[in-house]
Amino acid sequence: MTINLQSQKLEHNLSHNWQTKRTFTSIKSPSIQGTGIGLRSLHYQYIFTQKPKVNWFEVLSDNYFCAGGLPLFNLEKIRQDYPLTLHGVGMSLGSTDPLNLDYLTRLKKLAAKVEPDLISDHLSWISVNGHYLNDLIPLVYTEEVMDFVASRILQVQEFLGRQILIENPSPYLTFTDSTMSEWEFIQGLVKKADCYLLLDVNNLYVNTVNNGIDPLNYLDGIPPTRVKEIHLAGYEQKENYLLDTHGYPVHPPVWELYQEALVRFGSVPTLIEWDTDIPSFEVLIAEANKAEKLLHTVR
Repeated sequence: MTINLQSQKLEHNLSHNWQTKRTFTSIKSPSIQGTGIGLRSLHYQYIFTQKPKVNWFEVLSDNYFCAGGLPLFNLEKIRQDYPLTLHGVGMSLGSTDPLNLDYLTRLKKLAAKVEPDLISDHLSWISVNGHYLNDLIPLVYTEEVMDFVASRILQVQEFLGRQILIENPSPYLTFTDSTMSEWEFIQGLVKKADCYLLLDVNNLYVNTVNNGIDPLNYLDGIPPTRVKEIHLAGYEQKENYLLDTHGYPVHPPVWELYQEALVRFGSVPTLIEWDTDIPSFEVLIAEANKAEKLLHTVR
């Protein structure tokens, strides 16, 4: 109950601040370049001993909210040699629950320790009445929802003192109450919230295939100057739909769509993301090298 009341107070105070004066730091041009790899604990020792040539790592921020201990020790050790970005799942930006002050405080402390180039989370919601779900739930795309989510993002940015990135989802359905496409919603949202986009090309492909959308129309609807990071991952082919598992190599159609994205958005820092059935580090490096070659074609 204490956290809930603190969160309500946080939203009241930040709502007043962002409506009067914005004080968070803008993202100009991230210092990270080229391709990065999602950091996973089973690769710690390989990284420590082999010092692989990786441009940067992306960290699942929720896994490092401890005050100390081995995970944070390992993370700080890796940070000595590599730039980092923070990617989370716990902001629940689309929820009507109050913003979670405890979560945001932990994230802010972690950011102060590792000084990430970028901080990102998802365009979704994961909590209802204080209960957290194990999935990223999609939103209805309307002006009212856009205004609501934009206000939440602005408050988060005010609290963190910096702009964040939001990642496009991979919904398996569309809502009849939506009054606009997903890319129209994102286009309006990033402008109102003054935030940036983490474009997950695999999510985009899965979404467009499952819901019968032209992926190139989606790409054309994204404002180029707002894309600061790209994710690449693998899906699973089911009988009549694609399942977003992030547990396979990047499939050929996603590579093709990635090339289309680079034509539109330029040489955007790109992450190889692999969340389930995680392979050896050499497999991830091979995927990163593929992306790096494509990035060089637009530099």
